Amino acid sequence: MHLSPTGPPPRVLHVTQPVDGGVARVVTDLAAAQLAAGLHVTVACPDSPLSARLVALGADVRPWAATRSPGPSLVGEARRLARVVRDVRPVLVHAHSAKAGLAGRLAVRGRIPTVFQPHAWSFEAVGGVTAALARGWERRGARWAARVVCVSEAERRLGAEAGVRGRWSVVPNGIDVERFRPGDADAVRAGLLPDGDRGGPLVVCVGRLCRQKGQDVLLSAWESVVRRVPGARLVLVGDGPEHARLRALAPGSVLFAGDVGDVVPWYRAADLVVLPSRWEGMALAPLEAMACGRPVVVTDVGGARESLPPDLVPHCLVPADAPAALAAAVAGLLLDPPLRTGLGERGRRHVLSTHDVRRTAQAVADVYRELLGAHAVSTERRESVAS
Repeated sequence: MHLSPTGPPPRVLHVTQPVDGGVARVVTDLAAAQLAAGLHVTVACPDSPLSARLVALGADVRPWAATRSPGPSLVGEARRLARVVRDVRPVLVHAHSAKAGLAGRLAVRGRIPTVFQPHAWSFEAVGGVTAALARGWERRGARWAARVVCVSEAERRLGAEAGVRGRWSVVPNGIDVERFRPGDADAVRAGLLPDGDRGGPLVVCVGRLCRQKGQDVLLSAWESVVRRVPGARLVLVGDGPEHARLRALAPGSVLFAGDVGDVVPWYRAADLVVLPSRWEGMALAPLEAMACGRPVVVTDVGGARESLPPDLVPHCLVPADAPAALAAAVAGLLLDPPLRTGLGERGRRHVLSTHDVRRTAQAVADVYRELLGAHAVSTERRESVAS
């Protein structure tokens, strides 16, 4: 994506907080693709395992101390980020998620092209006065984003309905289809589960243990599932602020795997993968599961319907915050192995054709190219007028 075949590679600065979960995977995948394309990639983020992964890829990582949620520390965080911007001198800043989007736009204020990618809107996570404040900020902050990149049409529509007047691009999430691919479930289970937990149907839920991901709804549904499917096991893969509360709610048929370095074996071990989120932009876990050939049950929140092939929707999509509907869908699929196999095969074909991360990286590169070209033209015009 060089602007000139003889000039230096463009410097792109990604800014991210959080540093785990789907946002971290998106940043990692984009950084890898952009480095391979010859860009100079810098990532500003809190010190974390993400930092080490990015350094291993060859990215320039700048420590940026920032909390996950907005608060009194924001002013200092924006100032520190402004210093990083001055030092790196990027041609474009790409800010990921609400917190980095807030600090990044405050630090840059439109002086260079800035891409903001919400990864689910901040006002979905809160209510009342806080939600109103978040919507107000997103409306005002939109003027400092040359482009707002949404991962689904549903996410874009939600922003527009909230009054955000963004210059929009919709780039669906993608995943590494070489890494996420089918494997032998029985062989994988032998290395993951105790002997007594390998026999029955296995449901896996991958995600940060937090209110957004809705594991509490799944636990509310689980008793009904086990009544219909005796011997079923549920594994929650991930960690987070709801860990202790979820453990207190969970019966003995639920296992907690914690944070794992590689989620692929858990997808391969599963008979069914469930993500009962309360809100999303477009979740990665269902795409990863389908790429591994596993059927999914997901809640009808932002991007979920768009991530499924249409013929899977009647079997795989349920309302959010509805334990009875979730239980019925999960139990029904556990009791129908041929249907599960067919859904898994169709889901994999869909991900290969629509959600390959290389397609996503190319679409983001096209956004960058458009913005940098327009910025170069605008700069030339200003310089011409000044002379």
